This record gives sequence, C-alpha cells and structure tokens, in this order.
Amino acid sequence: MKKFLVLLVLFALPIIAYMFFASGQNNFAKLPVLTKDVKDVSGFKSLDGKLVSLEDKISIVAFFGKDLDNLKGNTFNLDQKILEKYYEFNDFQFIVVLPEEAREEAEKFKKEFSGISETEKWKFIFGASTEVEEVFKSFNTPHQLEDTYTPYVFIVDKDLSLRGRDDDEDSGKVYGYDSRSVAELSNKMNDDVKVILAEYRLALKKNNAERKNN
Repeated sequence: MKKFLVLLVLFALPIIAYMFFASGQNNFAKLPVLTKDVKDVSGFKSLDGKLVSLEDKISIVAFFGKDLDNLKGNTFNLDQKILEKYYEFNDFQFIVVLPEEAREEAEKFKKEFSGISETEKWKFIFGASTEVEEVFKSFNTPHQLEDTYTPYVFIVDKDLSLRGRDDDEDSGKVYGYDSRSVAELSNKMNDDVKVILAEYRLALKKNNAERKNN
C-alpha cells in the first residue's frame, strides 16, 4: 500500500502541477481593452520622414503639446521609468503626437537628450492641431486635451485598441498614466506594460507551437 501511495504521489504531482500552470497560462491576466478602433497616425509626418503607424506595434502614445518644458520633463520621466526597460522589444514603440509648430523644439530636444537616452527610439510625429485632437478623441477617455497637450500617456495594442485597467483599486478605470508621477509610472504603468508584452509573447509561443504541430 505504501509503495502504491508513493507511486501515486510521484505520478499525480507532476500532472497536478502541469494542470495548475497550464490553467494559469490559459487564464493569464490580459490588460483590458477600453476603446477599440482608435485612429491610426499613419497620415502624420515624422522627423525622419519614415512612416509611423500604430498597427502591428505595442505603442506608448503621448500628446505633449507645444511647450518644450512639458516635452522634456514628461518624456524624460517615461524614458527612465518605462521605455529604457523595453527598447529591446522590436514590436514596442514610443510615439509623441505633436502639432506641426512644435517640430523645431522637438528636434532640439531630441539632440539635447541624445547623449543620455536612446532618442533614436522616440518617434515624434506632426500634424495640424485638429488632426492631433482627432486622434486623441478616438481614444475616448475622460481626460482632456488642452492645446494639444495632456500629461497622460496611453497604451495602444497592435489591433488599434486602447488598453488600461477596468478595476483599479484607486480610480476604477485607468485609461492613461500620468507622466508627471514617477510613482504611477514605476508601479501601475510598468506593471501594465509587462502584462501586455507577456500577453503577446504567450500568444506568439502558442502560434509557433500550433504551426509545428500542423
């Protein structure tokens, strides 16, 4: 009987463990979709003339207006607390949507920070103020855009859906993350970026496994 119990435990434990972890993967917490079909930015002009799009990328999107001080402070916070951790991911990008009149300041700012940050990974795009507002409105958030500026930054997935939190313990829903708050970037936003990247990595592994089996 003892041998039988030992064999049963040795046989059953790996199966139970597998089922536990498999269940955890299948029920892996996904970052909630808050808004679908946000407007793409492919019609905007970039600093380097290359096409920039939200499609097929996990994007951090910012609307930092015309004030260079806002652009400097908010972008530097993001770079130090979020972006530098994820630059290695090819499907990850940081996009700053600006009005055309901010182009010169953006160029100066990028050069100024090129020695201390990976500014080549930042994508500044420019359009008319009305175009900037149209993109922002498509996010359908409770935040306001004041003269093309908001301190909040947003996570947009590869399918042009805005991601965030729908049951946050502090504020209920989180549509965007305050780039002025180091604590919010370090905690909530960093956690949520990890979740969405893990979500896509898991989906990629599953697709690769299915292809091998087929």
